[in-house]
Amino acid sequence: MRRLDPEETRAAVAAGALLIDTRTDVQRRTQGSLPGAIVIDRTVLEWRLDPLSPHRIPEATGHDRVVIVLCRQGYSSSLAAASLRAIGLTNATDLAGGVEAWLAAGLPTTTDPEDVRY
Repeated sequence: MRRLDPEETRAAVAAGALLIDTRTDVQRRTQGSLPGAIVIDRTVLEWRLDPLSPHRIPEATGHDRVVIVLCRQGYSSSLAAASLRAIGLTNATDLAGGVEAWLAAGLPTTTDPEDVRY
């Protein structure tokens, strides 16, 4: 799996990729929210993103959809992306270094209301 750096992630989201934030409420309050991110708890990630699941989010339109998972440091997101690939999401990947890399790159956060899906 090819992991994306912060600038690649930003460009992919601008091109229509789904950005999925699996961080906890506390981590998001501390580090901030990323523009365009959908918050999905890690425990339900596969159900929400599998296009064949009756519990999918509306944006989960196909197994070829580009999905970028992010976490705080990029460890759990890489495992989550691998899990998504295992259920057939061939273009699932993650943000290498997580939100910490995003912030270190000087990219923006937002104070807009979060798009939380449970």
